[in-house]
Amino acid sequence: MQFLTILPFITIALGAATTTFPSATGTLTYSAVQTISAGGTYDGKMKRIDRGVSCTGQAEGGDKDAVFILQEGATLKNVIIGPNQIEGVHCKGSCTIQNVWWDDVCEDALTIKQTSGTSIINGGGARNADDKIIQHNGAGKVVIKDFYAENFGKLYRSCGNCSTQYKRAVEISGVVAKTGKVLAGANENFGDTVTIKSACLKDVKKVCVRFDGNDNGDEPSEISNGPDGKVCIYDTSVITSNC
Repeated sequence: MQFLTILPFITIALGAATTTFPSATGTLTYSAVQTISAGGTYDGKMKRIDRGVSCTGQAEGGDKDAVFILQEGATLKNVIIGPNQIEGVHCKGSCTIQNVWWDDVCEDALTIKQTSGTSIINGGGARNADDKIIQHNGAGKVVIKDFYAENFGKLYRSCGNCSTQYKRAVEISGVVAKTGKVLAGANENFGDTVTIKSACLKDVKKVCVRFDGNDNGDEPSEISNGPDGKVCIYDTSVITSNC
């Protein structure tokens, strides 16, 4: 296994999810959402960053309530998103999220709003999400690798009731998830796919759930769960529990 040293006292394993939440090197509070321009990079150097406001629970917020907005091709890395915020991180275009940690998820940790392309979540982790960690509202593909999730509702969810719906795809590998309801949820009727290459799950109730999505805002109904080779694409042998 290879290791990357970001600072002399912070070492992150590459090739597998790190399950220990990092200590912050400092704190920052932003009074307004921070936008990372197209193709730009924000390196937080492992500071804890939030908005200095109380979480409003599952009340839906907007872009203005996010800590960071990423434009097309932007990268956010080496950041701890603190608890005093509402909407976490929004990707307006395909983005890269590298070694980003959410101490205490509010509404969602990460919302993908791209209209095409692939967004990559590489490393990092999130905990204490009442509902979703990664919310895929836009189109295209999301790649989640070497990510750690703890105490959550869903790690990934293709939006079940957005007013504009798309065919969406997610690919999951090297993920460790503990104490959760669903690893991934997708809409069967919109042609979504969930491909799982490897994951270690402990006390996670369902791996992949197929929903009947809609565009009218109603709560989508669950169809079934488990591998079917069409929507939920994985072999049960790639799911382990020794984590």
